[in-house]
Amino acid sequence: MNNQELLCTYFKKWVATYKFGAIRDVTMKKYQLSLQWLQQLAPGLKLCDVTRLSYQILLNDYAKYHERTTTMDFHHHVKAAILDAVDEGFIDRDPTRRAIIKGKAPRPKKSKFLNQFELQSLLGHLNLKKEINWDWLILLIAKTGLRFSEALGLTPADFDFARQTISINKTWNYKENGGFQPTKNQSSVRKVSLDWMTAIQFAGLIKDKPTDKPIFVNEGQKIYNSTPNCILARHCKTLGITVISIHGLRHTHASLLLFAGVSIASVSRRLGHSSMTTTQNTYLHVIQELENQDTDLVMRCLANLQ
Repeated sequence: MNNQELLCTYFKKWVATYKFGAIRDVTMKKYQLSLQWLQQLAPGLKLCDVTRLSYQILLNDYAKYHERTTTMDFHHHVKAAILDAVDEGFIDRDPTRRAIIKGKAPRPKKSKFLNQFELQSLLGHLNLKKEINWDWLILLIAKTGLRFSEALGLTPADFDFARQTISINKTWNYKENGGFQPTKNQSSVRKVSLDWMTAIQFAGLIKDKPTDKPIFVNEGQKIYNSTPNCILARHCKTLGITVISIHGLRHTHASLLLFAGVSIASVSRRLGHSSMTTTQNTYLHVIQELENQDTDLVMRCLANLQ
């Protein structure tokens, strides 16, 4: 390799060599976006000239336009390539060591989930017709915690009504040209149990559907998540409850399970998370609230000891 090669050129080659075909398209697009920012912020920075100072300046420039979590993602992308360059001897030492991650103040977060009363109101307001519609998808995600793409990828063959389970083994590529594609990760391949009422409802709903065709997608139909999001928002506004997205139903499902006393391990498996750490980080607010309740319970138990 030419020792005078630009950092952005090396990163482009590195992504093409190590990432292309090995990661999902949606993840690949994030790496390509990092490349675009690298080309914009450091177009003339040579790989051999990357020092702790120049790398920190690069991160600081990126952080001017992005929140801290997004800056962290950019850092992880570029750092991975640079560490390989260090291993290959193209750079003498790791210039990303002890990098400081900055970023714009995060925007105020909207509530991501409904409480139990709000969810009950929502489910009671759904227009569940005899034919499949978006309200049926809203019901299913609320009851199972599936990702939107996982729910779209369901076929009648994925339902086992005798065991009251759904097999999650694929997703629907709604962001591009449709069609089945693999799950987000290997942990996402799982069986999700259904309550008996939902099982009975869907047994009648899909009994005459082709076993290998998605139940929520019609032949040649282009799907946009904005469509069910708007329908869900309309329900919420009519009821005067918190307005959430379809993905917010997944958060609602998980939060209610945690508040009901279901273990983090079980919730993590049900959601198809790659690790319990992901579940803990995502639902830290719920876990902290439960810990406060546990502390009160411990104190009451100890107070009763004579």
